[in-house]
Amino acid sequence: MSDAVRTGAAAHHQGYFHEAVRYASDEELLAVAVPFLLGGVAAGEPTFVALGERTGGLVRAALPANRGVEFLPGDDVYARPAAAIRSYRQLLADQVAAGAGQIRIIGEVPPVALGPTWDWWARYESAINHAYDDFPLWSMCAYDSRTTPAAMLADVARTHPRFATPDGRHVPSETWTPPASYLRENRPVAPDPLQATPPAVELTEPTAARARTAVYDADRGQLPADDVADLVVAVSETVTNALRHGAPPVRLRLWSGDDRIIVTVSDGGDGPRDPFAGLLPANGTAPGGLGLWITYQSCNHVTLHCGADGFTVRLTAGNPHAAR
Repeated sequence: MSDAVRTGAAAHHQGYFHEAVRYASDEELLAVAVPFLLGGVAAGEPTFVALGERTGGLVRAALPANRGVEFLPGDDVYARPAAAIRSYRQLLADQVAAGAGQIRIIGEVPPVALGPTWDWWARYESAINHAYDDFPLWSMCAYDSRTTPAAMLADVARTHPRFATPDGRHVPSETWTPPASYLRENRPVAPDPLQATPPAVELTEPTAARARTAVYDADRGQLPADDVADLVVAVSETVTNALRHGAPPVRLRLWSGDDRIIVTVSDGGDGPRDPFAGLLPANGTAPGGLGLWITYQSCNHVTLHCGADGFTVRLTAGNPHAAR
């Protein structure tokens, strides 16, 4: 991509030019978004919006009628982090194959991400600095400072190298942390309220087949059949990884609630060495990387944690957004 012609703040930049937008009013969002998008159109660059319904509507109304901007369904794009990376990489590859010298995108994670599942969206924001660096992409990730908690804004500052401001500046983030470092941090995992109750199932050294049966037996019809089938795949992959690449003892615990099923798989090891495990396909040398990537595609929330007793993967099928 070294011959790509870049424009605007990303001129002469190699790879991914990743910015965040912290805005405190709709006017501040438009002050950043509209010039960014119109600049892309004027330069003949593929230019996309992947905002939610409200903010996307604001931007749409502020642009000229013949805008030349493509609007993506934001909530669909950001269904799950690993799926978002996969679909964006395909979009970017297609645009480069068609001759794009730069691609512009402004997007935002859905409001529901600013809750119990934020941990894996923070990991997403960090990982894409690497995942999209093969492409001449300039993107802005919008965060409403009126509704985004301070701790999450702190993560935004650590996962974005720079900020775009309403007065037209592009300033470095003082707390930017490279993804290889950020993703290796052992961040605390908030417990799900279901885990305050005894597990419905507890197995030691289960086979993958026994783990799959446990999930099927836990299904009380509270989840769509496809969600249960996806969880079965994820649990099977996770147990297989733990048995092959972890350290004994391997333990499975399962909780079944009214709107979700939670499974934890733990072993005595230290977890994957690859900081991008789960978010990107395995590179062929990382043990268990493909299984964890499949798991990220199959569940509505996945957490990874290394503690005194070893490494634990928590898988949630159904609604991971219960009040906490």
